[in-house]
Amino acid sequence: MAGPNLEVFKFGMYILFPISIMYYFGTNLDGKFSVPEFWPKPGQTHKIPYDREEIAKELERIKERNLENKRRREEQERLKNLAGEGREA
Repeated sequence: MAGPNLEVFKFGMYILFPISIMYYFGTNLDGKFSVPEFWPKPGQTHKIPYDREEIAKELERIKERNLENKRRREEQERLKNLAGEGREA
């Protein structure tokens, strides 16, 4: 056997390896692992309405969008039905 020197070396590795890993990953996290422009800027995010008028405008906008989507879906279904009837005849 190699003797006490090997045991001291192994013990040192057992102690220093986890400490060095924790030190590497624990210091300067922003500089090492940050992705530039990952989070959107405040102007690019949704603004939550708080006033009664803003809430009413937003509700009206959502209703108009839903009606437009519904009209588009109905138009697509109508075109599918017409295409299906044309194939059967």
